[in-house]
Amino acid sequence: MRYMTSGTCASSIDFDMDGTKVKNLRFNGGCNGNGKGIAALVEGMEAQEVIKLLKGIRCGMKRTSCPDQLAKALEEYLSSN
Repeated sequence: MRYMTSGTCASSIDFDMDGTKVKNLRFNGGCNGNGKGIAALVEGMEAQEVIKLLKGIRCGMKRTSCPDQLAKALEEYLSSN
């Protein structure tokens, strides 16, 4: 799945799902190291747990962040499947 982000340096997030578990997460653009770190940490985790951990995280003065956008992407995925 590709999720087009809003309000972050990353332009989009790509990920696969194995049932309700996050797989193959990749942030496109943004801070490469942070994107890879988040991807490594959430690999194989239940989507609901990732949402619980990351939803609402802000980046500086922005209203959102790459982790928050991932939570939104997963919420969108879960609501449509």
